[in-house]
Amino acid sequence: MTNYGLGFDTGGTYTDAVIIDMENGSVVCSSKSLTTRNDLSLGIKGSIEGFDSSLFENIKMVSLSSTLATNSIVEGKGCRVALIAVGREFDRSIHVDEYVCIKGGHNLNGQEKEPLDIDAAKEFLKSVKNKVDGIAITSYLSVRNPEHENRLYELTKEMLDVPVVCGHELSSSLGYNERTVTCIMNARLIPIIKELIVSVKKVMEENGIKAPLMIVKGDGSIMGESVALHRPIETILSGPAASLIGAKNLTGVQDAIVMDMGGTTTDIGILRNGTPRLEKEGAIIGGKRTRVLAAEIATSGIGGDSRIVVNGNELKLTSLRVVPLCIAASKWPHVKEKLKEVADAPSRFVPACLSEDKITQENEFFIKLKDLDVSFLTEDDVKFLETIVDEPKNLTEISEIIGVHPYSINIPKMEELGMIQRIGLTPTDLLHGEGSYVQFDAEGSMNGIIHQAKKLKITPEEFIVKAKDAVITKISTELLKKLFFEETKHMEPDVIAKDLMNKAISGKDGLDYGCRIKLNKPIIGIGAPVSAYFPKVAEIFGTELLLSEYSHVGNAVGAITGNIIESINILIVPFKGEGAAEDPRCTLFASFGKMEFEKYSEAIEYAKQEGAKVVGERALAAGADKFEIKIENKDKKFGFGDDYGGSVLIESNIIVTAVGKPKEFRVKEKSSYYSDLDQKWDV
Repeated sequence: MTNYGLGFDTGGTYTDAVIIDMENGSVVCSSKSLTTRNDLSLGIKGSIEGFDSSLFENIKMVSLSSTLATNSIVEGKGCRVALIAVGREFDRSIHVDEYVCIKGGHNLNGQEKEPLDIDAAKEFLKSVKNKVDGIAITSYLSVRNPEHENRLYELTKEMLDVPVVCGHELSSSLGYNERTVTCIMNARLIPIIKELIVSVKKVMEENGIKAPLMIVKGDGSIMGESVALHRPIETILSGPAASLIGAKNLTGVQDAIVMDMGGTTTDIGILRNGTPRLEKEGAIIGGKRTRVLAAEIATSGIGGDSRIVVNGNELKLTSLRVVPLCIAASKWPHVKEKLKEVADAPSRFVPACLSEDKITQENEFFIKLKDLDVSFLTEDDVKFLETIVDEPKNLTEISEIIGVHPYSINIPKMEELGMIQRIGLTPTDLLHGEGSYVQFDAEGSMNGIIHQAKKLKITPEEFIVKAKDAVITKISTELLKKLFFEETKHMEPDVIAKDLMNKAISGKDGLDYGCRIKLNKPIIGIGAPVSAYFPKVAEIFGTELLLSEYSHVGNAVGAITGNIIESINILIVPFKGEGAAEDPRCTLFASFGKMEFEKYSEAIEYAKQEGAKVVGERALAAGADKFEIKIENKDKKFGFGDDYGGSVLIESNIIVTAVGKPKEFRVKEKSSYYSDLDQKWDV
């Protein structure tokens, strides 16, 4: 009997599915279906409708990767979150709906800096009841002592019936603001990941698939559904991480640049010796540093569904994902008819605007997705939502129906919360307009293009060329930024670097010099639209483009090959002035608490035993059947030399890791995901 694995990838636009023979890694069948944001189970169900149902009884594992978490952060979406900051103000580098800073916190030695102000916490929790969907708790230096966060967690669970997330649960690294950002993001993502998991389970039950459900983490390993529900932040970059593994499996290439273009983002990662490089400082998403171990992937808000607008006399690409006109026109006859009217009408000049979010376009429409009980909705907002319940309408139609100016409606906030969806012109429409990729209604796309072209006083054909060049330029720029970061560790290029980048991408020389940049690795393309844009990118940089027969479902292929990996970092620090002693007294800091030991050797032994117990329990909770424990001891010493008393121990970092495979999953594995587990941590 052949064992099969079923891999899903739920992206912003498409849900991909693939069944793989787990004995030899070959693809048995694959399919795509539109992601249905209002009910994810419909898109998931559609992705496997064409499969031979007799295969389902032999599926031994289902694994899921998704860009929903990453996309939600990039697009600024998620549920309403309140933050309790303890002992230090948060720099507000990421939005929270409700916020309070109360007294408390600890110092580097894990000692209480100031008593926790429980009364202030109670008053705040009372004030946010029914106003938020999740609570984030972050305390200054909780990685040295999580006592205050734990007390607030218990208090919150007593007072409110919402998910609660503590910073020390997500990271053991120093960096208060980064840990707080991670905590807020995690709380915002919980309902999004819950909806996704429930949808997959529903489809599995309907099709009689009895197998463990795993979710890909951002480092390419996998975890069980219960863990993902508690730590959804670890699924950021899940889709891109899966695409790296899928790219390697599909092409057999060990060293390459992997570019995955989806509906919302283009993700760029690098394979070195068949392994993604991991970012030990934490992934950067939407320009914000997190404390989540993930593949070092550059994520840019340019995809097949990116919004194209005309701002004054300029064509602009924005990171907002919208429903392409071709899809909307094929689904709603009203949209198709209205696009024809818009294309035939004289164009109105749009003044240049500082923010593309403020621009209203005649070829853009809105449709209601879901209801939320929110306090910010005005009477005009409610009327707006009622108008678009049955079919999409543009703002001109809506304004005429409800009799208000379109700028009086709080569209950005409703978009952020996923209450409404915008329909507009996208790179996918460009392909429909030129006829190179036609899966939906090309006439709807072309009418949207005609409308935008009139604003720029150019032909539709010229508009398509101009917009495609903008997409290619954006992708090429993001690729160079990623490669520059790999070489220099600097995120943003300076003025000179930008000039060289522009010359290399455009191929145009300046007054006295030109610039050409040649890549020394091939590009592996993953995603449906890559054949339209990536050949030109590869040509610009003089390298080879590798496209597999199954490139369009590369993420789903990569979703079912990972191990379960759980780890814990435990810090041991000698008492002040005792680092030179043979077996000094010391303090142990871990997520399970702070402890003091009379001997360093006792602390080390306890760290190994308790660490193994903790990660073992986590691995079992994550769905592992059997697992191996790996322990690393990294000492940091200050050396004087043997003639001057030898060296002084500064600290020891004990890293305990459990690695295993899911229950009921029996595969003749050719090689581990990490060819050398040490490489996972020594990055």
